[in-house]
Amino acid sequence: MIDADTDRNKQSIKSTFKIRLRKCSSSRHGGRTRIRRERLFTMLDHLPTRLLIVLILGLLGNGCNLNSQYNNSEGVKLYQQGNYQGAVDKFQQALAGEPGSPDCFYNLGATYHQQAKLFSRPSDLQLAEQYYHLCLDRNPDHHACQRALAVLLVEEKRGPEAVGVLDSWAKRQPNDPNPHIELARLSEEIGDLRGAENHLIDGISIDPNNTRALVALGRLREMTGEPQQALANYQRALGIEANQPAVSARVAALSTSSTVSDSRMASLPTPIATQPANNGDGSGLAQAPAAAVPSQ
Repeated sequence: MIDADTDRNKQSIKSTFKIRLRKCSSSRHGGRTRIRRERLFTMLDHLPTRLLIVLILGLLGNGCNLNSQYNNSEGVKLYQQGNYQGAVDKFQQALAGEPGSPDCFYNLGATYHQQAKLFSRPSDLQLAEQYYHLCLDRNPDHHACQRALAVLLVEEKRGPEAVGVLDSWAKRQPNDPNPHIELARLSEEIGDLRGAENHLIDGISIDPNNTRALVALGRLREMTGEPQQALANYQRALGIEANQPAVSARVAALSTSSTVSDSRMASLPTPIATQPANNGDGSGLAQAPAAAVPSQ
């Protein structure tokens, strides 16, 4: 048992912590990390022994999580640079430091998926799907992975499987709008715009302030020739999150278009009725048809 009142035990604990920290933060991290590490060592001299024990236990429990995060971050950089094999190596190292990590599995899947697209290698596509499933086995609600797997299945002409994956997600998480947003995306890709609209409306009914769903619904309504409803969706999204330059641009464009249209209508001469309409109600006024109610 450790005696917290002896300097000798404190020095031993401090040495243990330093050794462990050096192992978990290799010299490949660069000079800045080494400087920060040395500063941390200096701070250790002034910490109570009990706090040192807590730090050691935390570092041991993390399983060199710092190193895993570093490798994962480096893998992302290599992926963005187009060095996919280098990215795979880094993600594998990150996975070794954090076994079973859903994010590591997803990153590996995404990298092999990208390689399969670029180089048309079926083996890469198989690996991508395997890694996506490993990710979802450990975190069934991993948003990016759910979406990526659905995309892969559609690319493989396995649309019904993609719908099944997203439907299962929606049923498992009835209070999450994201499955409905992804189902809308899938419906749009296969040309079912009405189905896409319904999925987005379902998502908004779950989370009325979801800007992704509102913006997607606005874009969809632009595509289907409903500019006023699109404008309302965009304006609502901006009211929730103002910093959306692309959405602001669409609002400006639609507002200008609406103003021009209104001014053209105002410049038309007022029609003169030459014959009173016989509506059977004695009013002599033409009755406008009832406004169509968009299907929900």
